[in-house]
Amino acid sequence: MTHDLGTFTTRPLDPLADAGLVHGWVTHPKATFWLMGDAELQDVEREYMAIAAHPHRDAFIGLYDGEPAFLMERYDPTEVELKGLYDAEPGDIGMHFLVAPADTPLHGFTLGVITAVMRTLFDDPSVRRIVVEPDVRNGAVHALNKAVGFEVLGEIAKPEKNALLSACTREQFTAATGGGV
Repeated sequence: MTHDLGTFTTRPLDPLADAGLVHGWVTHPKATFWLMGDAELQDVEREYMAIAAHPHRDAFIGLYDGEPAFLMERYDPTEVELKGLYDAEPGDIGMHFLVAPADTPLHGFTLGVITAVMRTLFDDPSVRRIVVEPDVRNGAVHALNKAVGFEVLGEIAKPEKNALLSACTREQFTAATGGGV
């Protein structure tokens, strides 16, 4: 998918081949809310091998103009992450994303990434709504979520954090971004 910034695509994450790359991203100080700051390389391998083997979770490497630039996870919120914590609707899909640290930040890049992630998820016609559960303290991601159409549903307590449950329908996304899905 091409944006003013460039082209964003995704490919499935390879837990062994991509572990070194992803380890550098998830342990970077800017990835505090990813909760893997102290992870060893083997921890990252194990985590993404578990995701690859799970029937309700997937992980992807996001590419910017062909180069690895972000991480995207997709999950079934009725089976993992949010199971029993919210009123699920048919067509819900859960999402996490992490932008790789950059030596030279590009203005608007993170907004471009979340927009590309949302478009990728909505490319699946069975997806009617995307749900997220970022840490309540993560103001930067709350602002990004709002910019692409997420509506706050409320605060929920998860074992690892207090989260701000939010959801975005196709219509909300299209209205917020001015573009089709």
